[in-house]
Amino acid sequence: MRYVEVGGARVSVLGLGCWQFGSREWGYGRSYAEDEAGKIVGRSLDLGINLIDTAEIYAFGQSERIVGRAIAGRRSEAFLATKVFPVLPLGPVVHQRGRASARRLGVDSIDLYQIHQPNPTVPLRMQMGGMRRLVDEGVVRHVGVSNFTLDRWVEAEAAFGGAVLSNQVQFSLVRRDPLTDLVPWAQDHGRLVIAYSPLGQGLLSARYDATNPPQGGIRAMNPHFLPENLARAHDLLGALRDISKAHDATPAQIALAWVIRRPNTVAIPGASSVEQVERNAAAAEIDLSEEQDQQLTAAAEAYRPVAGASALPRLLRRRLPF
Repeated sequence: MRYVEVGGARVSVLGLGCWQFGSREWGYGRSYAEDEAGKIVGRSLDLGINLIDTAEIYAFGQSERIVGRAIAGRRSEAFLATKVFPVLPLGPVVHQRGRASARRLGVDSIDLYQIHQPNPTVPLRMQMGGMRRLVDEGVVRHVGVSNFTLDRWVEAEAAFGGAVLSNQVQFSLVRRDPLTDLVPWAQDHGRLVIAYSPLGQGLLSARYDATNPPQGGIRAMNPHFLPENLARAHDLLGALRDISKAHDATPAQIALAWVIRRPNTVAIPGASSVEQVERNAAAAEIDLSEEQDQQLTAAAEAYRPVAGASALPRLLRRRLPF
């Protein structure tokens, strides 16, 4: 496994996203939450994956509890990241909820505590006041944000009065916005971009196409899986398949390798099985050539999905019985 070292933190380039742990919307079921999820965390640590990312909102605290049980006895091997859901994130509320997350995780300190979403009605100085108190008390080691623009990230640093280590954002071949400003700024300032949904919720696994769309679950409301978008993604998925053959890898591994090839960037794919964690971890060893990188980028830029307001009626027709 490879690691990125920034701001006193040493983080694996591939982490483990734990949204699906205990969450009904993924449809994995009780046996996954009670058994497989713990095995996935354990195998991740075996493979040198130390970034384990969860949030208090995931399954309303159950994901944190599952992670906590899974790392019992192996705390020193994990870089634990969780998030505060920003409903009324006043300083005392952030402080109380940070301590509650630590209790659910069964740890004395959280390695990275993040604001899950921007809250435009509560000033950042109030939110960061709670973060500062948690850091001063030793409950939190590093502070991060999620889904912040660059301007908002810089503002968060000023409000905190120190480094806000990371910004967790959607970043993949089909969501390349962070390349414009977040990734260069992180590289220049010794910060970290954490890429969530690095596989476009499975689109970039190349398992699906216009004749084989995913059935139900959270992907039902993702516009990338509309039949017309699956058809439009044909060339991008073809490029992933071609390059994967050259590396004796899977398309998903190539998509992950493209993300983590960016400086100061790590990715946190989820996993439905131990075998998937093992495949994800292997992506850290793939060395894409400059030509392959450019081929993937060009194919991604040529993919123009139906999105936003144009996609909404189509998505609703898939969900509603009329």
